[in-house]
Amino acid sequence: MKVYVDVHDKRWDKHKIDFEKIANMVVGAKYKNAEVSIILTDDAEIHEINRIYRNIDKPTNVLSFELGDDVLLGDIYISYDTVMREAKDGKISFHDHVAHMVVHGMFHLLGYDHLNDQEAMLMEMKEIKVLKKMGIKNPYADENVVVCKDASCCPGGRFVSWMKSFKIRENGFWQYALYALFGGVASFGFAPFYHWWWTIIGIMGAYWLTVRNENMGGFWRTFIRVSPFGAMYAVANFWWVFHSIYVVPELTQQFAIWTIPGLIGLAIAGALIFSWPFVAVACRRGAGRAILFACVWTLVLWAREWMFTGFPWNPIANITMPWPMLANSMSLWGALGLTFVLVGLCATLVEVLRNKKSVSCWVVMLLFCAMGVGGACFGYKNMQRADAGANASGYMIRIVQPGQSQSDKATHSREEALARAEYNLQNLMMLATQPGNPDIIVFPETTYPFAVMPNDDFEFVRMLGRSVIIGANTISAEGVSNSMVVVGADGVIQKIYSKSHLVPFGEYRPLGVLPAPVDLVPGAGPEILSIGHFVFAPAICYEVIFSDSLLPDDATGVSAIVNLTNDNWFGNTPGTYQHLDMVRRYAIESGLPIVRANYSGISAFVGADGAVESMLPIGATGVLDGFVWGAHETPYRAIGLNGWMIVVLIVSILGILTVRRIDKD
Repeated sequence: MKVYVDVHDKRWDKHKIDFEKIANMVVGAKYKNAEVSIILTDDAEIHEINRIYRNIDKPTNVLSFELGDDVLLGDIYISYDTVMREAKDGKISFHDHVAHMVVHGMFHLLGYDHLNDQEAMLMEMKEIKVLKKMGIKNPYADENVVVCKDASCCPGGRFVSWMKSFKIRENGFWQYALYALFGGVASFGFAPFYHWWWTIIGIMGAYWLTVRNENMGGFWRTFIRVSPFGAMYAVANFWWVFHSIYVVPELTQQFAIWTIPGLIGLAIAGALIFSWPFVAVACRRGAGRAILFACVWTLVLWAREWMFTGFPWNPIANITMPWPMLANSMSLWGALGLTFVLVGLCATLVEVLRNKKSVSCWVVMLLFCAMGVGGACFGYKNMQRADAGANASGYMIRIVQPGQSQSDKATHSREEALARAEYNLQNLMMLATQPGNPDIIVFPETTYPFAVMPNDDFEFVRMLGRSVIIGANTISAEGVSNSMVVVGADGVIQKIYSKSHLVPFGEYRPLGVLPAPVDLVPGAGPEILSIGHFVFAPAICYEVIFSDSLLPDDATGVSAIVNLTNDNWFGNTPGTYQHLDMVRRYAIESGLPIVRANYSGISAFVGADGAVESMLPIGATGVLDGFVWGAHETPYRAIGLNGWMIVVLIVSILGILTVRRIDKD
């Protein structure tokens, strides 16, 4: 290899150093035709270069400028002043320290860095080996010798130096504070904010905090360390559930005392649930841990469908709602698969930034990118299928949104309740008879102000002269249920579907002792109902957030899902908007349009591609007329939640094994 030496400071002339020999000790036969320039300068010049090209306003010992070419490797600048000062401070030979600077600079030109502990260890070992051949002792054994301590001779060095300046100590305050901060900001990717980049930053930041030190200790120490992320993530995402306590004065008096214990319990639950992905990778090494991280996060989402009655609210996949093509990839692999891809990309990006020369890191990155692009392409095809039949005629459906407050809707005084019920029924009649010619009228959850028995006659429906789907409390021998009642135009009840997936604390007492305002009886499970040729799957409120909850195994010919809900309890909080996004997610996964009737907003017609075709905003009173179209079976619906979880596990295992093989080679 040819070495060109350019002397910019005459003080170098009195030192006889064979720069060509030193540089050639680093490279092998592959670089015998290569060329390197070594510029011998002083603090003034290297300070100016450092300021212009690295944006660091101070001198340093050595700067390397890699050209990325196998022949013209690049330039190495060495400052006489800094190297002489460091040699005196470290009480070592000036010639030996210069040799070390040349070796250090050469390894930078060959692509090595020291931006993280793993890279630094590899680079130091290689430098020590070369210096030993020249009879120079290990320079890193003496802590007084400074070799690019502030990373200023590395690309991105200023950012790394800035990050390291925080001095985030193990089990120190800033460690826990940053985990909590990242958990909080990760919640802003969901409705109504849609700041998806905050969710990405939150996950990446917490992942970086976890993997930056690969000797974190045992399971419980690791769990305690990462738990602030899960605690704050849960509180920031789900605080709005306690808004329901303050909607009706009578409930506020009884249950307000549970607000603080509830928030604490929510934080503890979040720590227990969302810490698992970080615990799983805390003591792992290599690019394979990014796959493991995404797999465990997805496994946690799957478990949330079932554990403690289930609460799979806000899968990471929902941050993609502003990008329909990507969101529609859920028609292929559901929220499970899209969450796996997004979380995997977050973790892999951190791994690439930490070790950009690692082949396995780039392989994993390409894997997740390929999955994301492939899913988006499939999503585009799903959007086309969802548009099929948009111009065909069908049943006109009218959604009625009363827009009343929860206090106006009901009262705990018997006399007032009867008077209010008659008034509310008249109000429903007035809204339902607005101009238009609907075939089916849909009223929200628990809209009918009287309790219903199976043989009751609906006189007001007979007056409307239309088939009606209405929410009501029904009474049976087992008790009271939250139901959807299908009534013919003649006022006769055709079918009663009762909600099977009840809300804990809201509709029943968990464990039989924890607080709840009512204790309802659950229904038998998913059914298929029909009005004429309109075949639909019923869903009441909370049920629509569960991926496999609404369609029985033998479901055929279903035209849509009818979702009755009452988000009065959550008002104009993120929960109401997020509930709509959970409906949109279900539409994409199932390939079925959804008719959503909400008591006080947001009522909507949602297409089979998750698009909101029309809607009534929160608090509005009125009706919404529309049609449904585009029903089709998706791969996700055919394979199911559990089937796709198995696929994710298989892909993860194969991916991790492949990465290990690449690393061994």
